[in-house]
Amino acid sequence: MMLVTRRRITLAIGAGLLLAGVPAAAEAQTPPELKIMAPAGAGGGWDTAARSLQQVMTAIGVAKSVQVTNVPGAGGTVGLAQFVTKASGKPDELMVAGITLVGAIISNQSPVTLKQVTPIARLTGDPLVIVVPANSPIKTVADLTAAIKKDVAGTIWAGGSAGGADHILAALVTKAAGADPGRTNYVAFSGGGEALAAMLGRRVTAGVSGYGEFQGQIEAGALRALAVSSPERLAGVNVPTLKELGVDVEVVNWRGIFAGPNITAEDQKKLSTLVETTLKSPQWAEVLKARGWSDYYAPAAEFTTFLASEQTRVQEILKSLGLAK
Repeated sequence: MMLVTRRRITLAIGAGLLLAGVPAAAEAQTPPELKIMAPAGAGGGWDTAARSLQQVMTAIGVAKSVQVTNVPGAGGTVGLAQFVTKASGKPDELMVAGITLVGAIISNQSPVTLKQVTPIARLTGDPLVIVVPANSPIKTVADLTAAIKKDVAGTIWAGGSAGGADHILAALVTKAAGADPGRTNYVAFSGGGEALAAMLGRRVTAGVSGYGEFQGQIEAGALRALAVSSPERLAGVNVPTLKELGVDVEVVNWRGIFAGPNITAEDQKKLSTLVETTLKSPQWAEVLKARGWSDYYAPAAEFTTFLASEQTRVQEILKSLGLAK
């Protein structure tokens, strides 16, 4: 009887240890609670990307919760400065930004740069489209470049932040037309709605934005799409690329996701895996389709190399515009 009793006690203790280990294992696998900053106002491209990540991450269970915050100002440099301070060493803090922030850092001579954050992944590429009002005498890209050659200052462009992707595209098209890109007459609007109103009111010659921003007006016939700036045509969209039309210009309004400074290599790897799982999910593919975004995923190492080359390229373009030294 004593031997049986001891055996039962041993089994009970072993079972207790196994049960005690379950919560610990479960706790180790508990999805994180994340915070994502969009260093811009609500409704813009960075905000939409952040909230799309929020939606998919929670839906597929890689994150328990995702809180999105907006910190607008100075092309993203206000939010970047806050992020560098607030997110230092924290593996649960992320930021979505893109090419416009690269330009804003340069043109604003920001003391805080992307060298102070940790690249996690490149996310999407938003093809830009050049549009004119449907009743504009400009029917083609050839007409637009002819107008630029005739009167560069009189060719007025509408787009987003000064020094951002829209401005860069306008400057490169101006240069390709044989005019001084530094004389590009570009009007920066805070939102697509304001730029649209300016175009429909014929106060500007042409507008630039992500295709998704103007898609409704293009399909409704209010705007005429002249060309997209992506390397290839958009699927299901009958709009030529600039390169097809003989204009050697390509601009992709990319977006990426970053962690704060001073996170550990282990935490960077965990975040990279979490983001990669999100971007390779069917749910994210649906987001890309619905938003008209291109899959532009690049993992941390590739993204870091891309960032360095992109900073050099944007610096040179902004120098030609007189927006950088």
